[in-house]
This record gives sequence, structure tokens and C-alpha cells, in this order.
Amino acid sequence: MHDIRAIRENPAAFDAALSRRGEDGVSSDLLSLDEARRAKILAAETAQAEQNKASKEVGAAKAKGDDAEFERLRALVAEKKAEVAAMQADAKALDAKLTDRLARIANLPAEDVPQGTDEAGNVEVNRWGNPRNFDFDPKEHFEIGGVAASMDFEMAAKISGSRFVVLKGAVARIHRALAQFMIDTHVDENGLTEMATPVLVRDEAMYGTDKLPKFGEDSYQTTNGWWLIPTSEVSLTYSVAGEVLDAAALPIRMTAHTLCFRSEAGSAGKDTAGMLRQHQFEKVEMVSITHPDESEAEQKRMLRCAEDLLERLGLPFRTVVLCTGDMGFGARRTYDIEAWLPGQNTYREISSVSTTGDFQARRMNARFRPEGGGKPDFVHTLNGSGLAVGRCLIAVLENGQQADGSVVLPDVLRPYLGGKGTLSAQGALV
Repeated sequence: MHDIRAIRENPAAFDAALSRRGEDGVSSDLLSLDEARRAKILAAETAQAEQNKASKEVGAAKAKGDDAEFERLRALVAEKKAEVAAMQADAKALDAKLTDRLARIANLPAEDVPQGTDEAGNVEVNRWGNPRNFDFDPKEHFEIGGVAASMDFEMAAKISGSRFVVLKGAVARIHRALAQFMIDTHVDENGLTEMATPVLVRDEAMYGTDKLPKFGEDSYQTTNGWWLIPTSEVSLTYSVAGEVLDAAALPIRMTAHTLCFRSEAGSAGKDTAGMLRQHQFEKVEMVSITHPDESEAEQKRMLRCAEDLLERLGLPFRTVVLCTGDMGFGARRTYDIEAWLPGQNTYREISSVSTTGDFQARRMNARFRPEGGGKPDFVHTLNGSGLAVGRCLIAVLENGQQADGSVVLPDVLRPYLGGKGTLSAQGALV
């Protein structure tokens, strides 16, 4: 959500920032709507004052026995009352229209975000590890001998349709171990508070985290109005909606391991092989609620938390800062971490770490009280994958695959796998 006062103060800067995203300037239309809204509010206040003045004079006319003046004033009061009601209704309608317009405009990119129209404009800022040299042609995750029998797409299709998977046996356990490893690291070493949140949320939670009104088709809604979360960013971030927090309580750092649901609208025919792009998946999310002065440093801290997990797993990756044309709707700046997938011979996104500034906080009225007093101000909100569990499973399986169809697993997972470190070609942990 944008601050209409800031747009009034510098409409040219607002339009210039939007143009960096490849969007047309809209300040003129917004300010015309805002002017009409404020004019109606002023007219309603003027009519209200006239109504109040006439109401006082009615009593005086009655006391004087001036029946003609009494009737005139009483008619005037009724007329002004109707005018006030009509103008207040018009002002309310204009306010709702302006709010809706503002809610559909993407966040403004930070000044240091590189200019670009699509992913080709993203800029690599870090690279870790070297892709392994295989003495055989590496396979995609679902083709690996020890994995194939335990990654059942046909059973999932029978149960739910396309873009679902049933994980069985050892592969299901490795998937669970990855999530536990991520959560334990975030809680024990990164100082995040583990949360167990609902995956069904109200309209307000989706709106407050910028998933509505513009992107409803990307998510699933139940028949009684709840939304299935696309990520626990929604539930974690919205937990501070409507709050006025003490500055001393910031930052608030949270993590959750949840199911996530996305319709993948508009992605027909894209990444259909394997479990790379699913309607239902699991993710460990990181969310931070910070003081505005701390949000820049907090994004870098969150990025390192995610990168560190991949380093511990021994998975080569690269980190890119997304250009203006590839960023998500609510982001001011986003870093994507892309893990190396030898089966596809490319890097694929495994985490996104974004700062939204006060964009979400304005939508959900989340504020803090400055130390030493003063007017409450909006917090800054940040979110990041730490990590996408299914995609991490893909990376672990593909990078650790052996010529015989077995998979050597990362050592950090051994405590979660009963001390075992290999998925055999027959699909058992050994």
C-alpha cells in the first residue's frame, strides 16, 4: 500500500519509480481521485457545520414564537442532513476506490535494484561451491534408480490430479529430515522463534500481505471463504496486524514449517516433469518484523541464514539480486538463491529473500512506538524461504547421485536419519 501523502508531495518521483518496473505513471489519476475525495469531505464538513448552526437557531426561533422562521430552519436542517449523508457516502465511495487503486500498484523498487525487464537482467552477487564433475550422465531426481519407486506421481494423480506427488519410505524420510534440519538450525543458531500457524487464513491476512486483491487466482479459496496459504509468510507476517509494538521488542524473527498451496495459474506446460513445480509443497519460511532503520541489515542477515543451510548441505548455489522487471509485486528488493541441479544442468531457485519496507505494514496497520515517545510509525517486514523443502530434496538427490542409482546424502542429515548416510539403489537408507 502506498502513502497518498507521499505521492502528493512528489508525484514525479513516484511515477519514475514505477517506470523502473516497466509500469506507466499513475500519479495524475491518483491525485485527481484524491482531490475529488477531499473535496467531498470538505463539502460534507461545511454542510455539517451549516446543519449544526441551523439546529441551534431552530430552538431560538421556537422560543421567540417565530413559527415561519422555525419552519424554515427546520426544513433547512433536514435539507443539510440529507446533503451531509449524500456527500459522506460519495466521499466514502471515492475513498474506497482510491484505496483499491493504491492496493493494486506494485511496491517501488529500492534505488540500488538493477534495471531490467525479465530474469535476464538479474545480477549475480555470490557463488558458492563448484558443480560436481560426473563420470556419467546425471539424471533428474525422479529418474534416479533409488528414488524412482519412492516418488509416485501416478498415485498422486489418482488421488488429486496433476502436479502432486506421493513420497514413500526413505525418500519421504529424507524430505522430513531436511525440514527438521532447517527448523533446528534457524531456532538453535539463527535466533528465530518457531511458530506453528494455520494454513487457512481470512481475506484480511491475504490482503495485508499483498496477495489480494490482485493475485487471488494464484491461490486456492475454500467454499466458506478461507484461503489456503501460498506460504507461511502470510500467517507469520499478519500476526502483527493492527499492533503497536514497543521499539524494544524489535526485531521479531519467526520461522515456520508448513504446507503451502499455489494454483500455478498461467504456468501450463512449465516445469511439469518431476516435483519442481507443485500445487502443494512444503517450505520453511523466515519472517522478520523490524525497525525501519534495521531492515537493510536484516535482509542481509536473512540471506546469510538461507545460504548457510545450502553450504552445510554441500549444495553448490549462486545468489542473484532480481532486477526491477523480475521482482515480486510486494518487494522493494529480492535476492534469489539458486541451487545447482545437475540433472537439468542449470541453477534453479530454492529461496527468495525479500524486503517490502512498510508496504505490507501500511496494508495491515502494523506499527511501533519509538523509544522515548513520539507518534507510532510503520514497521518494516521481510520474508524469505529457508528453504523450499521439496526443491532442496531435488538438489540433494541430484547432486548426491551415483552411477549405480544410489545417492550419497549430506552428513548434516545423518542425525535425522538414524545415522545413515546413503539412499541405496533399491531405495533403502543404509
